[in-house]
Amino acid sequence: MAKAKAKRIFTYVFLSIVAFVSIFPFFWMLVSSTNASVDVTKGRLLPGSAFLDNFNKLIDSTNLVQALGNSAIISVVSTVLALLIGSMAGYGFEVYRTKSRDVVFNILLLSMMIPFAAIMVPLYRMFATISSVTPVIGINTMASVILPTITTAFLIFFFRQNTKMFPKDLLEAGRIDGLSELGIFLKIYMPTMRTTYAAAAIITFMSSWNNYLWPLIVLQTPDQQTIPLLISNLGSGYAPDYGVIMTAIVIATLPTAIVFFIMQKHFVAGMVGSVK
Repeated sequence: MAKAKAKRIFTYVFLSIVAFVSIFPFFWMLVSSTNASVDVTKGRLLPGSAFLDNFNKLIDSTNLVQALGNSAIISVVSTVLALLIGSMAGYGFEVYRTKSRDVVFNILLLSMMIPFAAIMVPLYRMFATISSVTPVIGINTMASVILPTITTAFLIFFFRQNTKMFPKDLLEAGRIDGLSELGIFLKIYMPTMRTTYAAAAIITFMSSWNNYLWPLIVLQTPDQQTIPLLISNLGSGYAPDYGVIMTAIVIATLPTAIVFFIMQKHFVAGMVGSVK
């Protein structure tokens, strides 16, 4: 009995430490956004009264609304297209059986091992070439940020694994009722797999919203910059205002937090592959 109690105490202590380590950066971010730069530098851990001053400085020194709008457009469009293409590919890999299916899928999985830095230069050269032909989707456009993210091996793998637990009887029932293959996908598969879509949407939206390296390369004018680029520019001066930077980070964190909390009840179910 004493051993079990000691084990329980140790577990609670360990979990409390892990929770503190996980939560402290968010606490530090929120508190720092309410303090002046000098207080942030000193490591002040108590809330201050400088949030409005920091926010006004942020609005005056940057085009915050435009950066948020650019990030929102890129993230929403990327998420919608990535979910559609990834789910259709994952559905196709699992439902339609061919001799070369597994070979193609394994090659697709191998592409996950290639770091983005290895394809960054050829990808840039490709979009630079496209710019000379079709400037609409070339360098310094939102399309150049969106297009490389709408097909990812991870999302295809994720949807295929979840499709393994999709009731195949529903497919046969749809075909018997006269639905086309596209109709089966849109009217049966997508509503049934809503938890999977919710989990994939959270992952894709957060990844797109926080994307920094590729937008830094292809977005070359201030009017096209996203919120991560704006925050990076705030910290690149000789005397960065840490209070303003923390305020910008708080504002940049809100959309991803809102999306997560709205879809959190479906997130765990989607990650474990349940179908409701």
